[in-house]
Amino acid sequence: MKNPNIAILGAGTIGMSWAALFAATGRHVSVFDPSPQTRERVTALVNSASDTLSALGHEHAGDVSKMHFTDDPGEAVREADFIQESVPERLEIKHALYARIEPHMKETAIIGSSTSGLKLSDMQAGFARSGRLVLAHPFNPPHLIPLVELMDNNKTDDGVLKQAKTFYESLGKVCICLNKEVPGHVANRLQAALWREAIHLAAEGVASVEDIDKAVAFGPGLRWAALGPSALFHLGGGEGGIRGFCEHLGEPMHSWWDDLGAPRLTPEIVDTLEAGLTAATGDLSPAELARRRDRLVLQFTLAALEEANSSSRNQD
Repeated sequence: MKNPNIAILGAGTIGMSWAALFAATGRHVSVFDPSPQTRERVTALVNSASDTLSALGHEHAGDVSKMHFTDDPGEAVREADFIQESVPERLEIKHALYARIEPHMKETAIIGSSTSGLKLSDMQAGFARSGRLVLAHPFNPPHLIPLVELMDNNKTDDGVLKQAKTFYESLGKVCICLNKEVPGHVANRLQAALWREAIHLAAEGVASVEDIDKAVAFGPGLRWAALGPSALFHLGGGEGGIRGFCEHLGEPMHSWWDDLGAPRLTPEIVDTLEAGLTAATGDLSPAELARRRDRLVLQFTLAALEEANSSSRNQD
């Protein structure tokens, strides 16, 4: 087994989900978090995710027998072959943590940061030797969503990004590699752009928050689960492909772009969103809504991974 010993640094929503995934593969998982409730919270998440992880083919789903919990990050990483760091999005917190773990890390260990927006070059400043750190941003929840955004740079040791990519792919992940640093990476910037316009439409009274969400979930969202926007517009161009699409709808697209909003998350906007979501979700608790999300996403994910595997076999 590649990388049999895993360290999880930070057991928030992302870290717990990573821990559940790694444990489901039968690996030893050492979890660091200063909270005294860490064991209880992680165990509960592992249990709740077990059916999903079983459906994804992980035979040790729900097993916490190889999990170890500690409030000492040095202890957590001492035997780790791979380290998944998911502490809060503040450079000073990450740098302080890196200083504590660096003396205890194996020289061959790789550390992937789950950061959703910080730059790799900024995070590297927390290490005396930064060559083993890569950006490895998952999409929430990482035990279910396949995407991992990866990045290295000229300070990264040779071969580290390739090793990390191979490892994540062995877990069923679909990896993309960033060629340039930008805040928010790729996927978060894309969803931020869409959400900005959704907020604008709601604030302008064009439609309710509920109906705007439906417009995504039951329209383009279903297509985006199969192909990305550029490939879909390529199909929209018929025999002319993307060039035909741009020739036909380029000017209308320009007019839509010019009319897009640029709202800010003011107290009034937050009130609008909260009221709209309360009306949309009714009596559903966040946990119930998450279960609904996971059930549907699991179905999409299984179908997408089967298609990807089928395409890979055909190419071979």
